[in-house]
Amino acid sequence: MALIFKWLLRIVSGLLILSGLAVALIYFFASRSLPEYSKDLRTGYVSAPVEIVRNNANVPHIFGERDEDVFFGLGYAHAQDRLWQMVTMRRTAQGRLSEVFGTRTVDIDQLIRRLDIYPLSVQSVESLSDHTRAMMTAYANGVNARINEVNTEALGRGAPEMFLFNAPVAPWRMADSLAIQRVMALQLAGHLEDEVLRARVSLLIPDEKRLSDIMPDEPGKGITALPEYAALVPGNPSFIQTADYEPHPLSPFKPRGLAGASNAWAAAPSRSAAGGTLLANDPHLELSAPGIWYLARMELSSGGVIGGTIPGIPAILTGRSARLGWGLTAAHLDDQDVLIEELNTANPNEYRTPDGFKEFRSRNSIINIKDSEPITLTLRWSDNGPILPGRFFDLKTVTPNGHVAAVSWTALSPNDTSMEAAIGLMYADNVRDAIDAAEKYVSPAINLMLVDRETIGFKTVGANPRRAALHQSQGRMPSLGWRRENRWQGRLPYASNPEFVAPIGGILGNTNNKTVDRAFPLHMSFTWGDTQRIHRWERLMQGRQVHTRDSFIEAQLDTVSFTARSLLPLVAADLWFTGESAPEGTPERQRQRALALLAEWNGEMNEHLPEPLIYSAWMRALQTRIIKDELGPLEPEFTHLEPLFIERVFRDVDGAATWCDVIQSSAKETCADMARLALDDALIWIDEKYGRNLESLRWGDAHQATHDHQVLGEVPLLKNFVNIRQSTSGGDNTLQRGKTIGRGPDPFLSGHAAGYRGVYDFADPDSSVFVIATGQSGHFLSRYYDDMAQLWRRGEYVPMSLDEELARAAAVGITRLLP
Repeated sequence: MALIFKWLLRIVSGLLILSGLAVALIYFFASRSLPEYSKDLRTGYVSAPVEIVRNNANVPHIFGERDEDVFFGLGYAHAQDRLWQMVTMRRTAQGRLSEVFGTRTVDIDQLIRRLDIYPLSVQSVESLSDHTRAMMTAYANGVNARINEVNTEALGRGAPEMFLFNAPVAPWRMADSLAIQRVMALQLAGHLEDEVLRARVSLLIPDEKRLSDIMPDEPGKGITALPEYAALVPGNPSFIQTADYEPHPLSPFKPRGLAGASNAWAAAPSRSAAGGTLLANDPHLELSAPGIWYLARMELSSGGVIGGTIPGIPAILTGRSARLGWGLTAAHLDDQDVLIEELNTANPNEYRTPDGFKEFRSRNSIINIKDSEPITLTLRWSDNGPILPGRFFDLKTVTPNGHVAAVSWTALSPNDTSMEAAIGLMYADNVRDAIDAAEKYVSPAINLMLVDRETIGFKTVGANPRRAALHQSQGRMPSLGWRRENRWQGRLPYASNPEFVAPIGGILGNTNNKTVDRAFPLHMSFTWGDTQRIHRWERLMQGRQVHTRDSFIEAQLDTVSFTARSLLPLVAADLWFTGESAPEGTPERQRQRALALLAEWNGEMNEHLPEPLIYSAWMRALQTRIIKDELGPLEPEFTHLEPLFIERVFRDVDGAATWCDVIQSSAKETCADMARLALDDALIWIDEKYGRNLESLRWGDAHQATHDHQVLGEVPLLKNFVNIRQSTSGGDNTLQRGKTIGRGPDPFLSGHAAGYRGVYDFADPDSSVFVIATGQSGHFLSRYYDDMAQLWRRGEYVPMSLDEELARAAAVGITRLLP
């Protein structure tokens, strides 16, 4: 027995030693790729020394004698901190993920190849000016300098992920940056899915009024400029099955409801306490670790520029110079159409056009797949755009036999000059210069919020398709591609895009809300990204005569839900404080406790409160009960609360209360009945998941921000190191927006939020602040991987200063790039 014990002890000890050595070896190789920020590096790409001074938040401040050298420094800094992210995004844009990740990403590659993202980017390089190409070339050289350094000095392949997913890293090209910019357009797009879903719902609900209930056009006039403050001071096919396409975490194609969003608002000197213009901006994208944003400062010949960049793109996309500040929001311009093409029964390689049948343009494309045989695709295009298989975007559910679906989309232009506009914006001196520079912007359509030292302005930028007045569906549903009136007829002039400069009221803002109300075909869109947050924003802006940097921050972090405040009185009107007190432990008693809590609630979606969870679970259960019998298999497509729908139903707008009656039952259910039953459903779900004690519930337990690593986030044990999870306030319809994922066992996880926040004060520009949601580094062993995460969660910021001495005084490292 003693001998057995002795050998067991030796074996266990040996295993522990081997495990320790393995961990030490893994750490050694992984840590080799940690960037060294204090060093000199000689490179043939620069003509004079370039300095990258990293302040105490690890924000690189880049100085050089020529602008090309500064862009080189930005490329080098991006590659130092986010090389894995950059090469993965490039592979996404090229449709080459499967070479590294195998069969799991084949669907992404197929869809990207069919959209022709990378070849179109290569073509677009020729459309850029010499100046833009020079800056982009310098940026690419900076990325390549880091790649060369990694290879020659054996720096752990540049990132820990490179060991697990080993693949050669090709040199960076200008087209790579243009392709990544197009990938961002994919993430912001949402009209295609809306078109298809509207068509599917119309097949089940032919009544136009009921279709307008569940998928309404946004009501009311457009809101961008607020009025003067003093004036407001008083005295076809029938298929309905769901397609089998499941998005991968790396997919740029986001589920409906999770396309781009953002907030931006500005105040003129007349509405600023300090007498300078103010600007706040927080773009919303899918959360990840590392996040998509990266903070940087570039000292150009025109002066310093500082703000948020996206690694791979050589431009500060939201930020400020000493003279100009700019922010962006998703414009939700309708820049996508689905066209149904009729095939020639005698020759399926031809499709019908207004002038007869015509042969598809086509070519083959090979997708290489790790550990599997390659796939050869036949890519096809009609005059209306690329042909997509029916399994993508649920297109097969609206495409009749003998037909295929084509997609018209401004993001597929072979002459996209959006990068030229983005770089030109950094050189602009004032609001008018910025609006002029943005004319070259094509896609994705965005709203630019602009301030200089004296003026505020707003301009929607991006190509707006010109549709015929007789378009069959006005772009709201798939239409027949061979009808001349359904085809795009170029683009509307830039001057027709909404523009507001120096409004009388002194306040501009956008929360993805409706900006203008113009009749088709000069309209912007029938569906927008927000009908709720805008009302809370209006109240906060008009609640003060003048604003400060801090009041703008307060608005940016506001967590009061206008939606909850407006819906609860409607939904619970017949339930508040009714009936006798029920016995303890009964469902009736639990319902009364929940209603008592909600009756005293002010709509604040605070992470520490129980009411937001009760409210959210109730509204989710209510919508499911109301639509399930009418929509059947399409009910899961509505993953988030549709506030306008609930309001129409409970106000009985145009007879919308009929939704409350269950078709399959003989009884006549009222909306009060549905509200009561749904509350019971919600409380049962809460009891099973979080416990029966309602007072001890926390919204933050359900509403955790999911900054997950897109590749390693599901790996056991490792996910505990690479994923960043945080209890957060806010919700789908608060200014501090934390859009819930809306599906799965944890539907209230926050997966889409402001990855960047910035507030710029031109009364004292160096008092401006910004922050990102995770950290500057993409290396999970770096102290800068998640050092801003808690600041972001608590609503704190870091200084956004162009003071060179301040950056140097607190520098964590200075890199000198030498000729």
